[in-house]
Amino acid sequence: MTSVTSDLDTLRTTFPAWAVFRSDAGVFYGTRRGEMLTNSQVEAGLLQTVCADDLPTFVVLLREQDARR
Repeated sequence: MTSVTSDLDTLRTTFPAWAVFRSDAGVFYGTRRGEMLTNSQVEAGLLQTVCADDLPTFVVLLREQDARR
């Protein structure tokens, strides 16, 4: 658990625009902090919330979303 907590702390530092957490089921979630996307942003591929079953996939999703900005 300490490793996951450390990973989450690192993610929070690396992606400050995202609120990140891990569910009790072990799924990683990130949702944008203080920002509601417009319809046009969603149509352009931005997501309000991302999730993944593993940490590497989750990081890829966050990076992809940041790159779309």
